Amino acid sequence: MLSQVIRWAILLLVTSGTCAAQTQPLAVRIGAIPVLGAAPLFVAEREGWLSAGGLKPAVTLFDSGPNAVQAAASGTLDVYVAGITPVAIGRTRSVDLRVVAATAVGESVLVAGAKLAGPLADGAAPAAAFRRFREETGRPAKIATQPLGSIPYTNLSYWLREIHRVDPADVQIVTLGIDAAQQAILAGAVDAATVREPGLSIIRERNPQIRLVAGGNDLFPGQPGTVVAVRGAFLEQNPAAVRTLVSAIVRAVDLLKREPERALPAVEVALGKGIVTAATLRKALASPATQYVADPRSIVAATGAMLAFQTTLGISEKTPPTDGLFDTRFFEAAQAEASAK
Repeated sequence: MLSQVIRWAILLLVTSGTCAAQTQPLAVRIGAIPVLGAAPLFVAEREGWLSAGGLKPAVTLFDSGPNAVQAAASGTLDVYVAGITPVAIGRTRSVDLRVVAATAVGESVLVAGAKLAGPLADGAAPAAAFRRFREETGRPAKIATQPLGSIPYTNLSYWLREIHRVDPADVQIVTLGIDAAQQAILAGAVDAATVREPGLSIIRERNPQIRLVAGGNDLFPGQPGTVVAVRGAFLEQNPAAVRTLVSAIVRAVDLLKREPERALPAVEVALGKGIVTAATLRKALASPATQYVADPRSIVAATGAMLAFQTTLGISEKTPPTDGLFDTRFFEAAQAEASAK
C-alpha cells in the first residue's frame, strides 16, 4: 500500500510541476452548505492554501446536500462540500462524484421547544413523550429537517423508527432548508428540528428554552457527515488540483483542531456574515456537535450502514455501493507527505 501511495505522490508532484508552470490559476467551482462541518473549506481558502496551489475557488452556498448534488449534475459545480449520502444517491443517477476527503462527523443533532423538550430531555422514553404531546395538543409534533435523501432526514428517521419506535402518527416531518429549519424552531413554527453548528449555538443563545435532546451519535451511531467530493471529469483532468485541494483540507482540519482561534475569522466571514457574533461562533467551534475528521476511510463503514437504512425509507431502490464512492489516493498521498516532514 505504501509503495502505491509513493508512486501516486510522485505522479502528482510531476503533474503539479506542469500545473505550476501555467500562468493562469485554475478556476474551481465549489458548492458548499452553510454549516460548521464545511469550515475546513473556508479556512483553506482564507489561509491562501488553495490559491498558493494555483487554484481560484468560487464558492456557492446551498441550503441542502441534495440541492448541491443537483447543481453538480447540471455541470455547474466541480467540487461538492456537503453530506455524503446525497453523493452516493447521485452516483446511482449518473452523477459522477467521488469523495476525496471527509471534513466532519456527528454534526446533525435534534433540538426541541419547551413543550416537547421537557419530557425528552428529562429521560422520558421518546415514544411516550411524542404520544403524550399528541394527546395533549391534538396534533402530531412537527419536526423540521432537510429534504429526503439528506443526512439530517436520515438521522431523524433512524432515531424515530429504529431506536425508539415512535408511532408515525405522533410525528409530522417538515422538510426545509438549513436556515429555514433553524428559523422555524426559533419562531415556534415547529416543535423540534435537526440542526448543525453554528445553528445549535445560535438557537441556544436566542431561546434557552429550546434544548438539545439528542446528539449526533444518539441519532445515528458513527454518524458520517460533510465530505469533499469532486466530479469525475474534473478529477481526471486536474489531479494536481485535487491534490492541492485535499492537502489544504487536511491542513485546515488540523488547524481547526489545534488552533480554533486562528480559524475563527474564516468561519466568521463565511458563516457569520455580520449577523452571528464571533463569541457565538467560538462556542460553536467548541461544541460536541463539531467533530473534524479528514480521513475518508474512517467513515466508509458508517456510510454503508446509513445508505442501507435509506433504502428501507424508499430513498433508493437498491442500496448504493460504497465501492467507487471513495477515492482515498489523494488523502493517502497528503498523509504520506505530512508524515515525511
